[in-house]
Amino acid sequence: MRDHRQLNGLALAYVGDAIYEIYIREHLVNQGQARPSQLHRLATHYVSAKAQAMLIQKMLDEKLLTPEEEDFYRRGRNSKSQTSAKNTEIKLYRMSTGFEAVMGFLHLTKQTERLANLITWCIEQIDLAENKGGK
Repeated sequence: MRDHRQLNGLALAYVGDAIYEIYIREHLVNQGQARPSQLHRLATHYVSAKAQAMLIQKMLDEKLLTPEEEDFYRRGRNSKSQTSAKNTEIKLYRMSTGFEAVMGFLHLTKQTERLANLITWCIEQIDLAENKGGK
């Protein structure tokens, strides 16, 4: 078995992106959303680089991450990607890559309860921001 702690930040972010998206899709469907166009539009509130950058900054500010999780965030954030940021500035793109790296790390190291707790917190933060009328 591979030691997932040795993976580079982009590999962790690759997995984390998919895992986070699954949690968000499940959340939206469980809320009663069913139309694909509506699901996609609503999902972007949670999965955009801007939203993920805001979430990871808030996690750091509120000291929600363990030192090890912060290390994996930095590993993802500092990774040099061959692709460029779409519709966002590079700083937000890199922060969101770090966010996804944390999610990938937690998933691959089977820290399922911790992953679920952080994603639940993320969903709550986005829902609060949406209810306040802004993000």
